[in-house]
Amino acid sequence: MQYCDLTESVTAWASEEVVVPYISPIDEKVHRYFVDFWIKTVNLDGKEECFLIEIKPKKRTVKPELQGKKMTQGRLNEVREWMINTSKWEAAERFCESRGWKFKVLTENEIFGPKTA
Repeated sequence: MQYCDLTESVTAWASEEVVVPYISPIDEKVHRYFVDFWIKTVNLDGKEECFLIEIKPKKRTVKPELQGKKMTQGRLNEVREWMINTSKWEAAERFCESRGWKFKVLTENEIFGPKTA
């Protein structure tokens, strides 16, 4: 939010204002996805661009590894979350494409840069 307020190229923004319908792979029903941010910017050419931005920890953006892993309740929850998130993100991509917007998922790597040892 501070980034949006302090960045000159950001002309408007909102938090959890855009709702994207998606079908959950868990119950096959339509649900509502409240995307973290909608941001309108002006690029260097003076053209307006709109983005939907989702913020997630990096570990929640990677498909869970199942090969050779014991199927615990925690692992089942990870798989369920991955399935739902990918359904949300695919719906957000289509939603944005139909409006000429862009969709991005940002992690700590994009926000803070990669960790250095």
